Amino acid sequence: MSVLVVGSMALDTVETPFGRVEDVLGGSASYFSLAASLFTEVKVVAVVGEDFPDAYIRLFQSRGIELNGVQ
Repeated sequence: MSVLVVGSMALDTVETPFGRVEDVLGGSASYFSLAASLFTEVKVVAVVGEDFPDAYIRLFQSRGIELNGVQ
């Protein structure tokens, strides 16, 4: 069995009373695919910008997540 995840993969800016961080991993497809990869094969369909960091792509790949549907 495998799971196909269709959703958003984004870079978020989070601001709280304790501080602000920019360009952190966000998006429902990001979080769901990382969690689902603990249990089954995951394939993702999403659109990302050219500025989406390679470090995040490598994170998904290190978890065995198929990114052929990410453009």
